[in-house]
Amino acid sequence: MTDERRRSEEEAAADPAAASSEGIDEEADSEQTTREVADAFDSRPADRSDEGRPDADPLEVARAETAQYREHLQRLQAEFENYRKRVLREQTQAVELAARPVIDRLLEVLDDFDLALMHAQDRPDFDRFLHGVELVYAKLVDTLRAEGLERIEAQGKPFDPEQHEALMQSGDGDGDPVVADVLRPGYTLKGRVLRPAGVRVERK
Repeated sequence: MTDERRRSEEEAAADPAAASSEGIDEEADSEQTTREVADAFDSRPADRSDEGRPDADPLEVARAETAQYREHLQRLQAEFENYRKRVLREQTQAVELAARPVIDRLLEVLDDFDLALMHAQDRPDFDRFLHGVELVYAKLVDTLRAEGLERIEAQGKPFDPEQHEALMQSGDGDGDPVVADVLRPGYTLKGRVLRPAGVRVERK
């Protein structure tokens, strides 16, 4: 045993309270160091968004967000309502103006009818009046044909319920029905039936 160790043991035997105190201080320092190391590993970045501000009331925050959402929704609703009204107005105008080209061409036919009637009153000549009416009629047909209107050719055709409307029926035969007479002309507009032809159907 060395002299230094002997002296240490002698000092501890002479003053046991000091030795105990020194051991307690070393244990306390060790525990503090352990806690600091553990805190260093477990620590997370502090949220600095609220630094310098008092803690906000969650209820007030929820109310503020609700007010913002409500305001945003009301603004979107108003914008959509304005959009809907604008689209409806534009569609209405488009429908109203779609017939304008046809009306413009029909005005010419109307002018021709006016002239024919005026001449018929001034100089009653049936042949000339008839010829004038035929010209106006042909012009009207051409105008409507240019817009896609076509007359349904039904005379003598097999009865077709999609294109023909049976207004009368005759014959007692067992054969397929055939259009015997056209009582009211039918028309198609751009390939679609606008009005079926009113016909008399006959079975032979």
